[in-house]
Amino acid sequence: MEKNKDKIEEDIKETNESEIIDDINIDNTDAINPDNNDTNEEPAEEETQETEEDILKEEIKTLKEEKIRVLAEMENLRKRFDREKIDSIKYGSVNFARDILSPGDNLERALSAINQEEEHPQSIKNLIEGLLMVKKELSTALEKNGITKIESLDKKFDPNLHQAMMEIENNDLEEGIVVQEIQTGYMMHDRLLRPAMVGVSKKPQKPTEVESDKEVKSESEDSEKDPKN
Repeated sequence: MEKNKDKIEEDIKETNESEIIDDINIDNTDAINPDNNDTNEEPAEEETQETEEDILKEEIKTLKEEKIRVLAEMENLRKRFDREKIDSIKYGSVNFARDILSPGDNLERALSAINQEEEHPQSIKNLIEGLLMVKKELSTALEKNGITKIESLDKKFDPNLHQAMMEIENNDLEEGIVVQEIQTGYMMHDRLLRPAMVGVSKKPQKPTEVESDKEVKSESEDSEKDPKN
C-alpha cells in the first residue's frame, strides 16, 4: 500500500512538473515574440492610413481645381459685365441717334435746294442763317456723342461703310471710286451707325462690248418671238 501511495505521489509530481514546464515554455515564447500579433496588425493599419491620406489628397486637389475654375469664371463674368457696361454707355443711344439723323438729312436737303447765287430778301437770308445755325448745333451735338460723318467722296468703295446705289461711267477714274453721295453715312464711335448711299465709278464700255451686248439682246428678243423656242 505504501508503495502504491508513493508511486501515485510521484506520478502526480511528474504531471505537475510537466505542466509547469509547458507553462514556462509558453511564457518564454510570448516573452521572446511579444509583438507577433501587433506586427501582423500594424501593416494593415498603415495601409489603411495611407489609403485615407491618398483620398484626402485627391479631395484637396479636386477642391483646389474647382476653386481655380470658379475664380476664373468669376473673373470672366466681371470682365464681361465691365464690357457690357461700357458698351451700354457708348452705344445705349444708338436708336435715338438713328432717329435724329433723318431731320438732319431734311435740313441738308432744304439748304441744298436754296440757290446761293440768287438775291433773296432779308427775311429769307435770316431764315437761311437760322437753318445754318441749327445745322451747326446738330453737328456739334452728334460729335459730342461720338457720331461722326463718313467721308465718302473720292474714296475707294468700302462695302463695310458704303451702299452702292448706282454705277456712273467715268473714264478719268479707276473703277470703284465713290463719285456721288446720295445720303451721308455715320459712325458711332467704332461702329457703323448708317452706311453711306453712294454712286460708284466704272469704266465706259468699249464699242465691241456694246455691240456684243446688243447682239445678245436681239437674239434673246428673237427667241422670245419664235414660238418654237
